[in-house]
Amino acid sequence: MADQPPFELFAFWRTSAAYRVRVALNLKGLVAHERIIDLDAGEQRGTEFLKINPMGAIPALVTPGHPPLTQSLAILEFLDETTPTPPLLPNEPYGRARVRALAAMLAGDTHPLITPRVKRYLTTSAGFDDAAWRAWQVQWFSTGLLAVEQRLASEADTGAYCHGDTVGLADICLASILAVMRVFKITVAGTPTIDRIVALCGQHEAFAKAEPSRQEGAPKS
Repeated sequence: MADQPPFELFAFWRTSAAYRVRVALNLKGLVAHERIIDLDAGEQRGTEFLKINPMGAIPALVTPGHPPLTQSLAILEFLDETTPTPPLLPNEPYGRARVRALAAMLAGDTHPLITPRVKRYLTTSAGFDDAAWRAWQVQWFSTGLLAVEQRLASEADTGAYCHGDTVGLADICLASILAVMRVFKITVAGTPTIDRIVALCGQHEAFAKAEPSRQEGAPKS
């Protein structure tokens, strides 16, 4: 049908990675029809979804006539290349490398350690109870954010946002970590630069609309 959205996004209300893609779509003025994959019910391990992403991870972005796109950072760069305005990466090579590095610290080094598949392994095979799992979350959220804070607070390229005065890829990744931390009711002290940048991001409708609490399936409370 002519009015059918061009993208189909496989997502779940709570996930940091799906949040990143939602923000990017919102910033670019793009529309995606969301198909909910219930991580709590294990739908990501179902036969049909594993055909879309054999890793059993979300998000996945599907466009007609193409294989599914997976991995949130790859999806964000795809959206930036196909819809360049507004840009998510700086124009010059050093800036792009710096933004990609900050994004990878968050989406590659921090977020993967607190995903449902990690929790499932730790609680079923490594003897973690709820308290141990929470301590694990606090440990790795703290490690990641304090490292990012050190860079943001000490590097001259930090501006109103992670890089300069324009919202971009690193800000999306940073806000995505804080968004899921709010879901888990976890805070990390000693990150004033991060707190300032995330508060500024929160003033963007693109970020506000992507908040986990506003998504289908989120708890009403």
